[in-house]
Amino acid sequence: MNKRHVTTSLAALGALLLAGCSSGDDQSVAQDEQIQAVSTFSILSDIVAEIGADHVKVHNIVPVGNDPHEYSATPEDTKAMSNADAYFYNGLNLEGGENGWAARMVESVGLEEDRVFETTEGVKPMYLTEEESDQSINPHAFLDPNVGIIMAKNVAAGLIDVDPDHAEEYKQNLEDYVQELTEVDKRYQHEIGDLEEDRRVLVTSERAYQYMADSYNLLEGYIWAVDTDDIGTPDQMISAIDFVNEHEPKALFVESNVTPGPMETISEETGVEIYATIFSDELASKGEPGDTYLGFLEENLQEISEGLQQ
Repeated sequence: MNKRHVTTSLAALGALLLAGCSSGDDQSVAQDEQIQAVSTFSILSDIVAEIGADHVKVHNIVPVGNDPHEYSATPEDTKAMSNADAYFYNGLNLEGGENGWAARMVESVGLEEDRVFETTEGVKPMYLTEEESDQSINPHAFLDPNVGIIMAKNVAAGLIDVDPDHAEEYKQNLEDYVQELTEVDKRYQHEIGDLEEDRRVLVTSERAYQYMADSYNLLEGYIWAVDTDDIGTPDQMISAIDFVNEHEPKALFVESNVTPGPMETISEETGVEIYATIFSDELASKGEPGDTYLGFLEENLQEISEGLQQ
C-alpha cells in the first residue's frame, strides 16, 4: 500500500505538547467545515474521533461484528474514501497488507498518498510464527495501551498535516488522550504486571495478546496463532491442553469475536474454568461497556486482572 509517512515527527510533536497548547474554541464546528476522515475499524475510528473532536467527521469502514482481516467494501465505503481528506489504517498486516482489501480501496478511488496514514508506524512488529515475514506479523498491537499512545500520536500528526489550521486543538486533544492512556498503562502494570509469577499466565483462544503480554510480562497460552478456517484442530487442542496442564493458569479467557466451543473443551479437559469474555479485534456495540478504545482497554484489564487473581 502506498502510504504517507507522517510529516510531523513524533519527537517534534511531543516537544510541542510540552510547550503547552490552547484548548481552542468550544463551539461546535459546522459539518461542511469538518475534515472528512476514513478509518478501517472501530478501535482506530474511536482514536481518530477523540483526537479530531468537532473538527473531524469519521467514517468507520469495518462495522463491529465483522472481521477486519477480511472485508468487502460497500458503496458507502467507496464514496467515503473518494471524499476523504485523511485515511487512517492500522498496518501490521491487519488489513491484508499491500495486496489487501484496504490497499485495493485506496487504489480504486485514486486517493492521493499524502492523505494516507499508517497509524502503527514506529511500532516494532511481533510475529506469530518463527518465520518473520509480512504474513506472520501479529496485527493486534493495539491491545497494548503503550501502542495506543503511538497510534494516537500518528493520528494527531496526520490530522495536523491535512488540517494545519486546527493544529493547536489537535495537539491539546492528543495531550489529554495520551495522559488517559498513560494512566491505563500504569494500571495494567500494577494490576497485571506486578502479579506473582504463577498468576501471570494468560490463556486465550487466539494469539492476539502478544504485544500486551510482552509489555506486562505475561506467559501466553493459546489454541491457535492465527484466525483461519482450521481453528481448534486436534493438534492445536492437544497443545493447548498440555500448556494448561503444565502451567496451571488461574483462569481461561475467550474473545468476544470467536466461537467459545474450543475453549470450552479445553476447560472440560483441564478443569480450569473460563473466567470471562474479553475483547480483541473490535469495540463493543455502542452503549455497552467497551464501546470506546479506553473502555475496551479498561474492560480487558478488569476481567484479566480479576481472573488471574482468583
